[in-house]
Amino acid sequence: MIISTVATTSLLILLFSASSGAAQTPSLPGAVDRFIRAELSRQQIPGMSVAVLRGDSVLLARGYGLANLEHRVPATDSTVHAVGSVSKQFAAAAIVMLAGQGRLSLDDPIVRYLPEGSGVWPRVTIRHLLTHTSGIPQDTALDWRRDYTESELVRSAAAQPLEFTPGDRQSYSSTGYALIGIIIHRVTGKFYGDFLRDHLFRPFGMRTARVNSDVYIVPNRAAGYYLVNDTLRNQDWVSPSINSTADCCLSFTVRDLAQWAIGLNHGKVLSRAGLEMSWTPVRLNDGGTYPYGFGWNLTQQRGYRRIGHSGAWLGVQATIQRYPDFDLTVIVLANLAQAKPESIALGIAGLLEPVLIPPHLLSTRLPGATPPTPIEKLLGDIASGRDSAEVTPEFRASFPGPRRELIAGMLKAIQTWTLLGCESVRGRGISRLRSRIEHICYAKGTAGEGSLLFTVLYGSGWRAAGLDNVFGI
Repeated sequence: MIISTVATTSLLILLFSASSGAAQTPSLPGAVDRFIRAELSRQQIPGMSVAVLRGDSVLLARGYGLANLEHRVPATDSTVHAVGSVSKQFAAAAIVMLAGQGRLSLDDPIVRYLPEGSGVWPRVTIRHLLTHTSGIPQDTALDWRRDYTESELVRSAAAQPLEFTPGDRQSYSSTGYALIGIIIHRVTGKFYGDFLRDHLFRPFGMRTARVNSDVYIVPNRAAGYYLVNDTLRNQDWVSPSINSTADCCLSFTVRDLAQWAIGLNHGKVLSRAGLEMSWTPVRLNDGGTYPYGFGWNLTQQRGYRRIGHSGAWLGVQATIQRYPDFDLTVIVLANLAQAKPESIALGIAGLLEPVLIPPHLLSTRLPGATPPTPIEKLLGDIASGRDSAEVTPEFRASFPGPRRELIAGMLKAIQTWTLLGCESVRGRGISRLRSRIEHICYAKGTAGEGSLLFTVLYGSGWRAAGLDNVFGI
């Protein structure tokens, strides 16, 4: 029997929501479990696996709903989920390890290892790839149903001109991380996934971590789904070579990622110096910094440090979020393309630490001063490229064409705006680009298919200096 409708799916979720997994500890509030179940239902997610850690202690590791609808398989803490761009931190970690061994330098030009791009990338370094500051655009010329050799992938990426001078800006490029995987192969002689298995997964005790594959039998693998007009569909098929690149294509259980989080707590395999490099905002050519490290977003939540990354790939959504000020890690893996795991992770963190409660979950608006220009107008000016004295030059310059187009598309879809309030963070040591942040303001934009949370950071004189990750809520 093929399960296709949301109504039937919701019934199955209710039937299987008490999936097996590690028992919840008494120290974890019951509100967390209730919140997760409510989000599973609200977002119409077939199945989800969640882990919460306080330091090295796993407070929660369990599944909710169904990992596979057609076979009615419950999701558990042993369900293997693809994680999309959460994969990037592992490729970055491998590069940091190789640099520590002296087998490459982060400032090596990539053409030393990728000569196919010699005419296009002479000034691009490995560090640029790790921090998305290379100027290499997303490769939109690839046919995802065709297999490619590594050299063909490099040549396809090199066929597109750089978007900007390397190091001038930060612009997210999964293509850059696909190249990272090829560099690992060419330096070590091992496919990047085999290198990760031997040097990261096994040392960290990540027993079920793996590169995606449709060929191998993977016990407890979650199916990926997406909604089309309120009907669930199976994920699309992509070729083996596209489904195994270093930018997107690893799979884990929440237990695997909990082991990863514990290992990071102790500098296991990755040294303290390597972690510090990975969690340091990239410095741009003009001396300003951008909140991205090596495969990690370095943002904030209610003014407190948040180190994490989210990913989406073929009917799945995933996130890992770390809160160093509270020794807290939250991991959410979901098998629906439209799921919003980052929002769920932020909500869980707020239930455990009330000062972290996301503004969209507060019962009242934050009481801070209101920005002089509505956030929707400010974002509209940025998307259109219009000059504005209310935006710092560095912030304006951080929006290359593709990023402006992305913001413009979001704004076009939004029907109503709600200001969720502002708070003063002066003295918290938060900076964006070349500005010290004094205020953070939040706005919810609601469209026909859901809402987005916009977080704008302001320097002195209420000049907008940063926009933290925009995500669905």
